[in-house]
Amino acid sequence: MSHKYPPISSKLPVFMHGADYNPDQWQHDPQVLEEDIRLMKLAKCNVMALGIFAWSALEPVEGTFTFDWLDRVLDAFAANGIYAWLATPSGARPAWMAEQYPEVLRVGANRLRNLYGARHNHCFTSPVYREKVSIMNTRLAERYAQHPAVVGWHISNEYGGECHCDYCQEAFRGWLQRKYGTLDALNMAWWTSFWSHTYTSWSQLESPAPHGENLVHAMNLDWKRFVTDQTVDFCRHEIAPLKAYNTQLPVTTNLMEGYEGLNYWKFADILDVISWDAYPTWHDAEDQSQLAAWFAMNHDVFRSLKGGQPFLLMESTPSLTNWQAVSKLKKPGMHMLASMQAVAHGSDSVQYFQWRKSRGASEKLHGAVIDHVGHEHTRVFRDVAELGDALEKLSDVIGTQVPAQTAIIWDWENRWAVKDSQGPRNIGIKYEETVIRHYRAFWEQGVPVDVIDMDCDFSKYKLIVAPMLYMVRPGVGEKVEQFVASGGTFVTTYWSGIVSENDLCFLGGFPGPLRKTLGIWSEEIDGLHDHEKNRIIFTDGNALQLSGEYEARELCDLIHTEGAEVLAVYGDDFYAGRPALTVNSFGQGKAYYVATRTEQSHLNYFYQKVVAEAGVKGALEVELPAEVTAQIRTDGVHEFIFIMNFSQKPHTLTLDDHTYMDMLSAEKVADKSLLLQPYGVRILKREQR
Repeated sequence: MSHKYPPISSKLPVFMHGADYNPDQWQHDPQVLEEDIRLMKLAKCNVMALGIFAWSALEPVEGTFTFDWLDRVLDAFAANGIYAWLATPSGARPAWMAEQYPEVLRVGANRLRNLYGARHNHCFTSPVYREKVSIMNTRLAERYAQHPAVVGWHISNEYGGECHCDYCQEAFRGWLQRKYGTLDALNMAWWTSFWSHTYTSWSQLESPAPHGENLVHAMNLDWKRFVTDQTVDFCRHEIAPLKAYNTQLPVTTNLMEGYEGLNYWKFADILDVISWDAYPTWHDAEDQSQLAAWFAMNHDVFRSLKGGQPFLLMESTPSLTNWQAVSKLKKPGMHMLASMQAVAHGSDSVQYFQWRKSRGASEKLHGAVIDHVGHEHTRVFRDVAELGDALEKLSDVIGTQVPAQTAIIWDWENRWAVKDSQGPRNIGIKYEETVIRHYRAFWEQGVPVDVIDMDCDFSKYKLIVAPMLYMVRPGVGEKVEQFVASGGTFVTTYWSGIVSENDLCFLGGFPGPLRKTLGIWSEEIDGLHDHEKNRIIFTDGNALQLSGEYEARELCDLIHTEGAEVLAVYGDDFYAGRPALTVNSFGQGKAYYVATRTEQSHLNYFYQKVVAEAGVKGALEVELPAEVTAQIRTDGVHEFIFIMNFSQKPHTLTLDDHTYMDMLSAEKVADKSLLLQPYGVRILKREQR
């Protein structure tokens, strides 16, 4: 049975291919637009993100709107079959606004108001800023919501940061009052009896400050939650006037790689489509696989935010960035490979920052499709045009799903709490590194993965992995128990089941609500210095038939079994012989506990066995060479396999017995021995297994 998501825009039911476009910077040279149209068509680019930082060009003085230049651009697009994600310009306010209304500028945690400048230097709570944004967005919507070239709204740009002004302090207090109702409830949730920090009036509450309170962990958590909620509310405020003029135009805002400051799950309900900006630092190391796995995981995060719906790669560089310590060029093949990696993981677009290089200011040397030389006779332009040609051949992939049977829990609130807590490894708890290590074990096997929040539905998965699930919110322990009892496989690690949603430690023994399902009790955890190490040794005849020994570092959990079977033990120190890896049969399923941080090779070995035992399917039924991975999308009738070589060496793999067609050559794959060039990608089509 075929199942595909509809195209993101019915106006453009193909892969979106384009860039951020800033014609407001080129109004002094009208010939630039004409030449850009010619080059866009030559590069097979069909969509541009338009007007992202154009407030000064749209409203040069308060109340005077100048839309003529934008009319010309959109009309030229419509006449030439090019489309636009039309942006709201709130990411950078004009100078006149900051001068006339200083309250729109942010106040730092030090309680000092910023000077004018930079991006995202504005208060999301400011009544003036909200009013000005509403006026601007209403003007844009009434003028362009029905324009034939507009496929959707690009809301602001890379939301981030926080403000500590008086407006935000009052809003925070109101947020806390709505959440807790009474000061007694707040004091208990924050455990303010510690250090005699009990609050006796709502007016005493304020945001964390470097010269004030910043060690009440529950308060720090609530402030981060408030910042997310206030940013989401501002985004909703931006969207309202746009939807008032055309409910059919989708809205998106471009999110950022691994961004810690905002809980992106809170944006999922207000956005019609998820988009994000990816800037891998390719070629900074000889081995690209760790970076490739990290960006694969990020793609999976953004696909998972709306339950597997295709997302948009809104920004990437066609060549280099200009803001890295070393801004490397993409080597031949890497542009195609990195772009197809996004498509493989669920993107229905490849878009760039930027179309044409700015002539001045901070991003004048950032990569672009059109270089300062101004013509198409460049290596980068050829790479972009080649990708445009390839995307046209992949129309069958539009709207297809990634059929993940495995999920990894990457939860923003848990991440905040883990990194704020003071515990066994304050020189580096390495939450992100831990999650990517577990993810990489699946990446190397070509096993598709969803990356989810702990509140997501577990029932559609066979295998769920929750590295360092330090915080367990209400109901999650019960969900895990039901998932395993119903036949699922659950894996978690050291430093899990430690605190509640308010960062209060569970009483009665760790890992708290997970203890019954895992069949263990964690008595202590040993933090190791960087120069220290231990070993884990697999027990003879263990259930997974694993053998050998591996290095353990940094964190070693000292656990007792309460029904769980021991698969491996520690080799050294006073806890030699105690359990280091366990499995508990619970109901129809199994729950594994990894008690220590181990080598990547150990996790790869362990998850090969767990994947097979859980009956999880990979994209290919063959062993993949090092630095080669495979990803799958499907429409329920056909499967589309992306085989990607992130190595600078050629690799050959032997295909399984299915019949494959090469989608880029439109030819049947006759030879089961498949050659992958350095930084090469092959895209194959087969019947649904």
